[in-house]
Amino acid sequence: MTNFLQSEAWATFQRDLGHEVFRGEGPGYAYLATLEGGRTGRYLYCPYGPDADSPEAFDAALAELRGVARSAGCLFVRIEPTSPAVFPEGSDGARELRRRGLRLSPRQIQPSHTWMVDLTQDEEALLKGMTSTNRNLHRNIHKKGVTFEASHRPDDVAVLTRYLGRTAERVGFNRQKDDYLIQAAQSLLPNGAATLYLAKLDDEPIGAALVYDSDDTRTYAHASMSFEHRRLSANNPLVSHMMLEAKERGLTRFDMFGIAPEGEPEHEWAGFTKFKKSFGGYPVTYPGTWDLPVSAAGYRAFRLAYAGKEKAVPFLRTRVLPAVRTAGSRAVPAARRAGAALARRLRGTRG
Repeated sequence: MTNFLQSEAWATFQRDLGHEVFRGEGPGYAYLATLEGGRTGRYLYCPYGPDADSPEAFDAALAELRGVARSAGCLFVRIEPTSPAVFPEGSDGARELRRRGLRLSPRQIQPSHTWMVDLTQDEEALLKGMTSTNRNLHRNIHKKGVTFEASHRPDDVAVLTRYLGRTAERVGFNRQKDDYLIQAAQSLLPNGAATLYLAKLDDEPIGAALVYDSDDTRTYAHASMSFEHRRLSANNPLVSHMMLEAKERGLTRFDMFGIAPEGEPEHEWAGFTKFKKSFGGYPVTYPGTWDLPVSAAGYRAFRLAYAGKEKAVPFLRTRVLPAVRTAGSRAVPAARRAGAALARRLRGTRG
């Protein structure tokens, strides 16, 4: 059950984005990693990997990744293990990773909590696991003039980027950049590694969803709908439609890709977590994003620089940017004072 982010299709996409990609395999393990970083230091990033079928294979993968990172001049390797076989049954994943010398990353990248739907059940059972609202929408959405179309034409991603942009402006959430999604469409749609689903009302697009397919799992990656047509609730039957099409293709799981942790109703993902759980399924938890230092001193310096940056960003948002926006002749002096205060604060954090 190799995750899509460890697939050859993903490697191609990353190369098309301009990343240097490292791939390797050995007895019981395989990995895909990209070279990341900038002025504060370089590192290898292994998204939802490495894959391993035993703790011993996992250790061998870590050793090889560390060697590759050292040869590439990296400070550390950033990993996100998801293979159940990596840790002995009943063991504490975090403890096992710390025992191997890894440290919890200051930046969690891919979701450590997700929601899976079992596609091996028959269609009736699959629909029965959904809420009655979702079942009714699935069966009756066509009566409202809404249809769904699977596309592998890269240009159709413009529907997704358009509605994502409008939603981001209205709600104020961080969305994936257009250039990234356009390249994903160009790299992954023509070869069938991804599918773009269009929701249409009387043949006019009112929304879109982009999914990735691995050898056994369909991943619900990006989606957005027209706010003006929100009363149609077309997103709900679009998801059930994508599930059933994945089942027809022989895939066994549908990954909703990211939910809020259990017991955190105020989490920023709480709203769409409720939506994702309305299709039935079960929770899956991963250990999260972890760092394997290659250079102990270099990694410490990287963490210090990252901590300083994290402190600076809120300060910039609350002090510097408002000062820049201030009308009149006070704008520049105010921004200079805020910038000087920021510099003093950063000097203090280095100490």
